[in-house]
Formats: sequence, structure tokens, C-alpha cells
Amino acid sequence: MLHTDSLIHYTLHLADNALILSQRNSEWCGHGPVLEQDIAITNISLDLLGQARNFYQYAAILIGGTASEDKLAYHRNENEFKNCLLAEQPKGDWAVTILRQFIFSAYQYLLYRQLAKSTDHQLAAIASKAVKEVTYHLRWSSEWVIRLGDGTAESHARMVNAIQDLWMFTGELFLPAPYETEIQNQGIITGVEKLQQEWITTIENTFSEATLALPTDTGWMQTGGKTGRHTEYLGRILAELQYMQRIYPNCEW
Repeated sequence: MLHTDSLIHYTLHLADNALILSQRNSEWCGHGPVLEQDIAITNISLDLLGQARNFYQYAAILIGGTASEDKLAYHRNENEFKNCLLAEQPKGDWAVTILRQFIFSAYQYLLYRQLAKSTDHQLAAIASKAVKEVTYHLRWSSEWVIRLGDGTAESHARMVNAIQDLWMFTGELFLPAPYETEIQNQGIITGVEKLQQEWITTIENTFSEATLALPTDTGWMQTGGKTGRHTEYLGRILAELQYMQRIYPNCEW
């Protein structure tokens, strides 16, 4: 695989993660538990969408020709998307949404801090800007994990259920895809697996305050999203996300 191809795939991976999680979170717009949190989760969706746009724009430059951020977001099929499986899972209840955002924000925070030191100046610039947003996402979601976990019997039970539903998708975050390994060998990024222990410490500290237990029997982790093997849910997301561009190609507002 050419060096440039690996960098394109990696940049698309980062963009797809942000876009798909943004789309999932946006499903809460107008449906949040209270107005303030409805606005908060919508703003997080917009932050993620902005990150996705920056990565797609860079990928389009790397690809060249007629590539554009719109084509990369709206005209690729499921098996061309490289987002982690965690991002595409159903939004579930508020506990599921909160836990996923916390897990992913803790990961993104460490990843973007690392990427800010990348030898690829464009990746570094995007990550440096995004880490400021993710710092808020992490604080907001961790506070909600504590509030729900250490709240009522029902809210605690819902968080326990959310952990059981989502934990199986966390291993993929730290399992490098071939394109990640390739650009790591080129010195562009540091191995994502090196972030796992610090991530676990972040999760464990918040879970402790939330009176939640870190899973000890992790079992078999679900993987494949980074290389285009997805769950049934991604196709449904894309059917909605891409509808207008698929039916009316090149339409503009």
C-alpha cells in the first residue's frame, strides 16, 4: 500500500468516526431529557460534524481530482466507511448515549493530543483545534456518567446495562488497522495501542466516582469497522444521511 493511500484511509477513518457519531447524536435534537442538555448534545454533534468536515477536506486534497468533502460523505457505500463500530450503534436511551460519548471522548482526547504532534502538519492542525472541543465533550459526558451511575436505582441500572451493551466495541479503538500501522511505520503517528492504558485509567476513575464497575470479563471484542465491515446499523444511518444527494445528485441548498 502506498504511503499516500494509507494516509488517505487514516484521514477518512478519522472523518468517518466524527461524522457517524455526529449523526447518531443529532437524533436527540428536540428529544433531550431537558432543554439545556438537548442543546448540549446538539452542540457536540455540530462539533463532531466540523471535525469530520476538516478531515474530509484534507482527504479530498490527498485524493485529488474531483474528490470533495460532499462526495466523500454522501457518495460512498457502507463498506467504504472506516468508522469504528461503536459510533454506529443505535442511540438507545440517554444512558447509552452518555456512555458512548464518554468512552469515545476519552479516546478522542488522547488521540487528538497525540495527533497534534504528528509530522503531518495538516493532521496536527486539525487535531490541535479539535482537542479543545473534545476537552468539553469529555468533561460533560463524564459528569453525566457520574450523575447517572451514582443517582437513582433506575439510572444506575441503566448505566450498567449500557456498559454491557457497549463495552464489546471498545477493543477496536486500540486495534490498529493496516493503514494505521503503515503510517505509524512512516513516523506520521504514534501507535494507537499505546493510548489504551491511559484511556482505561480515565474510564476507571470516572466509573469509581459513579459507583460503576469496570468490566473484568471483557470477552470477545467486536471489530471490523476500521476496514469496512460494519453492523446493519450503518446502512440505515447512511440511507438517511445520504438520501438527498443520492436522489438529487449535486443538489445545493
